[in-house]
Amino acid sequence: MAESAIFVWEGTDKQGKKTKGEISSVNPALAKAELRKQGISATKVRKKSKGISIGGGGGGSIKPADIALFTRQMATMMRAGVPLVQAFEIVAEGLDKAKLQDLIGKIRTDVAGGNSFASAIRKHPLYFDDLFCNLVDAGEQSGSLETMLDRIATYKEKTESLKAKVRKAMTYPIAVLAVAFIVSGILLIKVVPQFESVFAGFGAELPAFTQFVIGISEFTQDYWLIILAALVGVTAGFIMLRRRSKALRDALDRLALKIPVMGNIIEKSAVARYARTLSTTFAAGVPLVEALNSVAGATGNSVYIDAVYKIRDDVSTGQQLNYSMRNTGVFPNMVTQMVAIGEESGALDDMLDKSASYYEEQVDNAVDNLTALMEPMIMSVLGVLVGGLIIAMYLPIFQLGGVVGGS
Repeated sequence: MAESAIFVWEGTDKQGKKTKGEISSVNPALAKAELRKQGISATKVRKKSKGISIGGGGGGSIKPADIALFTRQMATMMRAGVPLVQAFEIVAEGLDKAKLQDLIGKIRTDVAGGNSFASAIRKHPLYFDDLFCNLVDAGEQSGSLETMLDRIATYKEKTESLKAKVRKAMTYPIAVLAVAFIVSGILLIKVVPQFESVFAGFGAELPAFTQFVIGISEFTQDYWLIILAALVGVTAGFIMLRRRSKALRDALDRLALKIPVMGNIIEKSAVARYARTLSTTFAAGVPLVEALNSVAGATGNSVYIDAVYKIRDDVSTGQQLNYSMRNTGVFPNMVTQMVAIGEESGALDDMLDKSASYYEEQVDNAVDNLTALMEPMIMSVLGVLVGGLIIAMYLPIFQLGGVVGGS
């Protein structure tokens, strides 16, 4: 259930006198409805205090999750019978993010000026891709915009949820290992030299392990700026080269699918996106060949992008979708069989939707299992790195204590 908030309102009462006050409600639309029951015609309703910001603070950039929530709210408003232009106003009033409010304001102005919803959002390709625009256009043409917005909202929500799960699987171990690298660097540059100065007065040969760590420490102290610059340079160069080189991106995508555990998650994620996007576009009445053009980019991996384009070419020559998918060799048997059943029964969109839900759940479970598996492994790596450095520094002290105790 949605959380209530305090709204400040201004309006006129039954006698036409201007009045204002506060009311607790879930959103501005329900607040206005409650005020109407009290005989008050509200002209302005806004939140008194900051609510939960969509995707961040008031000045933050607009994220895909923001667009998903905007679409869901628009679908809800239109299903409730609110006119399109007024729905833009109500949704914008309930937002805390200034940039998103400004974007909705521009779309509202275009629509109020006589443009279609689809043509208005096509002016903002940074936030609304071709798939989104085409689906909205299909909804307007068929007179079922509220239904189409609901489908788009569901699609965006599930897609963003899937992306978040994959990001979680990839960023967690990277973040922990980065922290381990930083901690090890600090120990080598700041802590080990302190022990080294103490060991200099021992007058005895240090253990081989300790000498090895001190050697690494001295090298790090002398060249840490060069090492850091090299890491930054290599990372920046790699990112730039990846952006410019399609061959490199394709090679990395192929390699990603072969990584143990992680490759399985990426593969299932690509299949889920394929099925979800194709289900949404096909259910919207978009012709299959045209729908496959939008589906390709949504898979997020060049191996599946190439496969979808091959499927599109095969389907355009009259071949059945399930045969085309099977010929690519990248889709699981379960998906191709579900598609075959859907084509035979005339319920392709429903079968694709079920396949998408199944693989989204598979990704969710795989991410949870990976996280549970990675935690002890990462702790072991941290223990070996940090514990190894500490043991190396205390070995001479232990040896010295043994000599003193023996004498």
